[in-house]
Amino acid sequence: MTGVLDDVRGRTRLPLIGVAASAVLTGVVWLLGQRLHGVDLLPDQGASWYYWKLPDPTFRTRASAWLGYAAHQVVSWGLIHHAQTRVRRYTTGLHPVNVVALAANAGFIGLHVAQTQVFYDGLAQDVSIFSSQGSVVLLLVAVLLMENRRRGLFFGRRAPISADVVAFARRYHGYLFSWAVVYTFWYHPVESSSGHLVGFFYMFLLLFQSSLMFTAAHTNRWWTLGLEVMVAVHGALVAVMNSGPDGAWPMFLFGFVGVFVITQMHGVGLSAATRWWIAGSVVVAAACVYSWRGFGEVDEVVRIPAIEYLLVAVLALLVWAPLRLVRAGARRRD
Repeated sequence: MTGVLDDVRGRTRLPLIGVAASAVLTGVVWLLGQRLHGVDLLPDQGASWYYWKLPDPTFRTRASAWLGYAAHQVVSWGLIHHAQTRVRRYTTGLHPVNVVALAANAGFIGLHVAQTQVFYDGLAQDVSIFSSQGSVVLLLVAVLLMENRRRGLFFGRRAPISADVVAFARRYHGYLFSWAVVYTFWYHPVESSSGHLVGFFYMFLLLFQSSLMFTAAHTNRWWTLGLEVMVAVHGALVAVMNSGPDGAWPMFLFGFVGVFVITQMHGVGLSAATRWWIAGSVVVAAACVYSWRGFGEVDEVVRIPAIEYLLVAVLALLVWAPLRLVRAGARRRD
């Protein structure tokens, strides 16, 4: 009984610490961001334009972001490799590698804060805004693929994805997730706009999760579900902040919540009645919103789910094809 209680505490205590620490770090970002109000920026030039970047970047401003990102990425990948080759067992507490990972991420967060204060620019000066958004979408799509055998893809039913593909994704997902989170973190300067604050809180949570490899908390289904679903909150809030109540926030809110209803809520042991109640509530809420916005725009609700499920199929194929070629080559050599 004591072992079970310890396991439950291990699964819940660390996520709560992560939420609290992320909130504190977000507060620090807001506080230090007040020093950046005097930075001159170019006028907004549309959806494909990233507003928060210097009009006249220099080699030093660019190098400060890219070198910081590269160091953060290499350290993160090195720690994942160490955990996979030297640890390889789950525990209710923290392994030494988790402590090192938490300290490293905290250090690189501090470095990026200082880099923004001195040089301002992030990676956004040199790469498209869609690369940052796409990296997070790829992370979410990979989770859908990885969890297919446990919770299914469509209302609890599994998609016909090879077990080898899922096993490969589960084994190596840490490297992909680390890239998605670290790249997105360094893409932005550590600004204190409302959209940045929401985004950095989410990034801090994901960095915390990436530090918990081979712990019970890392596989806490409610914790991981919360990280998946938070993209709906993040997307909707940022859309409102950028475009106001007439913007595209319902597309993000109901699109990502639609993925929750179709896939994600079927993996945490909710009763059928509870799932029906949740699905019905979402439909009623969407009907209320689009009765105000106009039902001619209701098709936007399906865009995000359609894109994500299409990308699951593409990602599965991209993993399956090389695995098939490798196996065929191995058979020919035998």
